[in-house]
Amino acid sequence: MTRDKPKIGAVLLAAGASIRLGQPKQLLNFRGKSLLENVISALDQSETSCLVVVLGGNEALIKDKLNLGQVAIISNPEWQKGMSGSLKSGLTYLKGAYDLDAVLLLLADQPYVDHSLLNQLIGSFKEGNKGIIACSYNNTLGVPCIFSKKYFPMLLALSEQEGAKKIILAHREDTAIVDFPLGAVDIDTWEDYESLLKKE
Repeated sequence: MTRDKPKIGAVLLAAGASIRLGQPKQLLNFRGKSLLENVISALDQSETSCLVVVLGGNEALIKDKLNLGQVAIISNPEWQKGMSGSLKSGLTYLKGAYDLDAVLLLLADQPYVDHSLLNQLIGSFKEGNKGIIACSYNNTLGVPCIFSKKYFPMLLALSEQEGAKKIILAHREDTAIVDFPLGAVDIDTWEDYESLLKKE
């Protein structure tokens, strides 16, 4: 039986300890919700089929402060070794639970990610021309991004310090681009957060 639309699972990477910020960036307030809740809300309103949130540093505090309801949450106990471990943990979880056509990768600290952007990425993937859909900002390509299932083995083979960008750059001919200038805004320091709030 053919599917009407591809099944796209989302992996929300939120395992970092926010060391430079000095407190969990996932809990910072933006537009009435935490940064983590904002991305989850965007996903809820998008055409993704399922979601897993990967936590690590500050996991207990995040779970205590936020009511994440029915959201699937897994822990990456080796989060200090690099983001690829969280990516692989999330993708392995989704592959085990669902028959996916693609995976959407996101971070918790890009405050301007919303459902319209996510649906734009998904719409580009639905066109079927490319196996990777990546956002373009600040003269680079990155997340949020979608990888078709043919790239799952490559994602799962990333070493600890490698990221998904390595696969994007190695397969530019199979990558469609969605412009997202505000993707350059992420929160690593208190100055970043103060700058964000001043723009509101």
